Parts: sequence; structure tokens; C-alpha cells
Amino acid sequence: MNLNQQPTIDDLAQLFSQHKDSLHNHILWVCESGEVRIDRLPADQPEQEFVSQRPNMRTRLRTYRRGQGYVGRRAAADRDFIGNVLNTLQHDWARPRAQKQELLDTYC
Repeated sequence: MNLNQQPTIDDLAQLFSQHKDSLHNHILWVCESGEVRIDRLPADQPEQEFVSQRPNMRTRLRTYRRGQGYVGRRAAADRDFIGNVLNTLQHDWARPRAQKQELLDTYC
């Protein structure tokens, strides 16, 4: 999914549904080209190391902790949650680019 291509709630929901909440922590992040990704955070890897290994990361959301229901099919079915995530990503994408990677820790 790319923020430059007017993504829909369904596009983002599909991205969320591809992951399993009960297995891993996940990080949703956006690269400089506008591509939105959700990657598994290895159990032995600190968040800062994950971020430092992605120099093209423009922004990210707080880590979705395993077993909390923030990724997976249930999360994808929660239209209010997915809509808030999408609004937050679009709002951030419309802002002038930050000089460094940003952590978004609240939703619009």
C-alpha cells in the first residue's frame, strides 16, 4: 500500500490481515516513497535497532505488542481502528518531511 496512491480503508485492512497477532510484535512504518509496511519485530531485537536498520523509514507507529489484537484479521475487521490508523498516516504524510525518523504515538 502506498500513501501516494489514495489508499482506502480496505487497502490498509488487507495489510493488517496478512499478519498474525498471537505470534510476534509488529511495527507499522512508512518509507520515504510512501510505501506502508507492517514488519515483524524479532523477539531479540530492540525497537531502536529495527529502526536504525531502515534508513529509508520516514515515520512509524508505536509497536503493536503480541496478543493485544492490533494486527491480524480481527484488527482488520475493526473499521474504526483501521480508519484511525489510515487518517493518522495520511495526516502525517501531508506534513512537510521531518529531518529524522518520527514516532507517531497518537492517532488522529
